[in-house]
Amino acid sequence: MRWRVTVVFRGKFMTSTGSATADPSAFASIGPLADLKVVDLTRILAGPSAAQLLGDLGADVVKIERPGKGDDTRGWGPPFVQDAEGNDTRESAYFLCANRNKRSVAVDLASAEGQEIIHRLVADADIVLENFKAGHLARYRLDYASLSAINPRLVYCSITGFGQTGPYASYAGYDFMVQGMGGIMSVTGFSDEEGGRPTKIGVGIADLMCGMYAVSGILSAIHVREHTGRGQHIDMALFDSQIAWLANQGLSYLTTGEVPGRLGNAHPTIVPYETFEASDGEFIIACGNDGQFRKLMQIAGREELADDPRFRSNRDRIANRTALIPMLNACTRERPAAAWITALEQAGVPCGPINTLDKVFSDPQAVHRGARITMPHPSAGSGTVDLIGNPIKMSETPVSYRRAPPRVGEHTREVLMEELGLSEDEFARLSAAGVVGDVS
Repeated sequence: MRWRVTVVFRGKFMTSTGSATADPSAFASIGPLADLKVVDLTRILAGPSAAQLLGDLGADVVKIERPGKGDDTRGWGPPFVQDAEGNDTRESAYFLCANRNKRSVAVDLASAEGQEIIHRLVADADIVLENFKAGHLARYRLDYASLSAINPRLVYCSITGFGQTGPYASYAGYDFMVQGMGGIMSVTGFSDEEGGRPTKIGVGIADLMCGMYAVSGILSAIHVREHTGRGQHIDMALFDSQIAWLANQGLSYLTTGEVPGRLGNAHPTIVPYETFEASDGEFIIACGNDGQFRKLMQIAGREELADDPRFRSNRDRIANRTALIPMLNACTRERPAAAWITALEQAGVPCGPINTLDKVFSDPQAVHRGARITMPHPSAGSGTVDLIGNPIKMSETPVSYRRAPPRVGEHTREVLMEELGLSEDEFARLSAAGVVGDVS
């Protein structure tokens, strides 16, 4: 079978015949998704993080924001980016974390003319992302039914707390709520006996994981569209995503019917695999097999424990966890953490420090892998902002960092006048009426 593949890069056409793939070099400088246009109607974290990932991979992402105010997270600080005089700007660190590689267009979605602008943007778009309450956008003619009638090829992804259907569909959903309702807090934190209580994870992981699942769904729908010519609606829920990544803990319950409890830093099915007390603080030992446990016991000078029937196999160590862990802590308290880590690394026993974020970003491996990137930003007194790099490393079509997180409405004029053809007079009229907003 032979077929023809046409790749469009904003006016440039490249055609390959007889092969399922275009020349990878064509994508190398602009990213693997450079032929995709995204209209991003999301705010907070789940949707913006998904759109940022698409942008990092080369997609043209147009972020729609409320004139004057913008994404809610712009006000979620301190910390804020500081200007040349050391004063806080409107750009929060929270907003910066999920809005790179986007153009900000400020449009009032509640106005008929604002809705018409979105309709025109969507006419040649590939993807729409939104995270309004279920059914909310129908009143503005911005729901899937309305927009797919304009553009049948549109892949439309809705992100909500609980999905478009079910008894909770109308409920607002926030990461913290979903961590509690979805079970992850019930297995996070130290046990009651150790003075612990259910604890949320220190970042909005339910939001972030939902955003990652959303990107997988979006790209799958784009793939199907290349065969069918039609887009589709993707219904993503934080609650669903949270349950999906309960992983081994969720399967332990489904397999046994026993509700797992909180184990602090310990692992439910591997021992020893937790934090231990050194003479100067805590560090991590993660023995994944019996051989590693034997090496640990040799370094600790307790070889007899490796042959003790209570600890000989991982199954034995799980059954006798409460006897083993105090013995190990008694050993590890005798030396500093760095000494343990050096000795264990040389022996091939997985271990590591518990780094604070200053140590994370200065770690040689993190530096080498590009964990911190720096981009120009007009609001920053230094002229630049530091951001967290994308972890995807692709040999032929790497991610790219083309645009720093935008100011509210920074690209309204550019997009509406240059791409939609609005005149200066029409733009001024819409701006005066509050339908659109310029950079602020």
